[in-house]
Amino acid sequence: MSDIKFEVIRKISELSFKYKNLRNISKLDSNSPPSVFIGSKLKYPLVNVGILSPLERDENAWIYDDAKYWANNDFQINDVLRLRDSLLNSRFQSQVQDSRTNKHFVQLAQDIAIASKPVDVEIELKNKVNVGRNADRVLTPHGMRAGLKSAKITGNVKVHKKVDRVINDEIKSSEGMEYLYKNSFNEYTLSKILSVGVLGLRKNKRLVPTRWSITATDDTIGKSIIKKIKEYNWIENYELFFGGFLGNWYAIMLFPNVWSYELFELYMPGSSWNPSKELKASTDFESYRGRRDYATATAGGYYASKLPILEYLNNVKRQASVLAIRIETPSYWASLGVWVVRESVRKALAKGPMNFNNFDEMIDSVKKIGKIKYNFDYEQILKKSKLLSQIKTQRNLNQWI
Repeated sequence: MSDIKFEVIRKISELSFKYKNLRNISKLDSNSPPSVFIGSKLKYPLVNVGILSPLERDENAWIYDDAKYWANNDFQINDVLRLRDSLLNSRFQSQVQDSRTNKHFVQLAQDIAIASKPVDVEIELKNKVNVGRNADRVLTPHGMRAGLKSAKITGNVKVHKKVDRVINDEIKSSEGMEYLYKNSFNEYTLSKILSVGVLGLRKNKRLVPTRWSITATDDTIGKSIIKKIKEYNWIENYELFFGGFLGNWYAIMLFPNVWSYELFELYMPGSSWNPSKELKASTDFESYRGRRDYATATAGGYYASKLPILEYLNNVKRQASVLAIRIETPSYWASLGVWVVRESVRKALAKGPMNFNNFDEMIDSVKKIGKIKYNFDYEQILKKSKLLSQIKTQRNLNQWI
């Protein structure tokens, strides 16, 4: 890991020196990780479609767009920013329905997105490079963008046979995603494929802005897992997980009960989304019946946090009510996208649970951890929990019966 990371960072430094004036760049002989970005800032159904690539060909191009690898190898915020800032988004405008056409640029973007390995490309820009990243809760940043004049793939595009099968079958996009997920394709790959409009029934295929495809993937996979979980027995103990990544810390409480889920996100002063001097918070909840509307308060973080929790319950073949509390600390000084949420939860779950015999023991432990680690009183959050109120009501009813 360290050798690959060192080589890539060294090359980025050399390119930064070589291209001191980025505005003079007009042609690239490069390769895409593979990565395609569908922007959502134009008036829908018009979107920006961009091919992401470093300024020159890199044999380790995959590392520029591999969030799972960054998390597993404990990349720091600066490491990720250096990788992403060195990517150029060569983009063109398109209608979302163009995914069903034979338009050259759209087909090229699709070929890149479904590839299983980096794709060699030659790119010519039609205007000067614009430098600067935009902070976003859901999207992983990239640092440069320019209009695309012409592009062609110069090498062989390798596509996994299961991906090829799904995009050519006349099946719903949710069915295709579930099939690929069951065959070990992770959510990062699935959201990329979904975004370029190759999944689903032919009449329904369309380009999907990347921010939507990420959350849609988390939600689609999550719903398929929930169906299984509702058939499992309850967990036997009260389980508490605690851990995190890049200054995002989670307390995850699992209660022996039917499936329900609640997320609180707490943004400490000085963290990436809270420049004020006061603590800010947001929350969303779903009962056993699920949600009919989008989780507007915690947004993409709601679905990204839920997915690894569902994967854990599915692995242990158990059902539970889940209360997750995220604390975003000042250590998370730059937003890197919703993948950080997902991987922070996974790191917390990977540490294994602290087990308790009853409700009160676990709640007391959560309060103690908050005071010791952050000098934070969880009591004010726990009092507002719909899920805890629901569980307490059930406990009182059972005692009365």
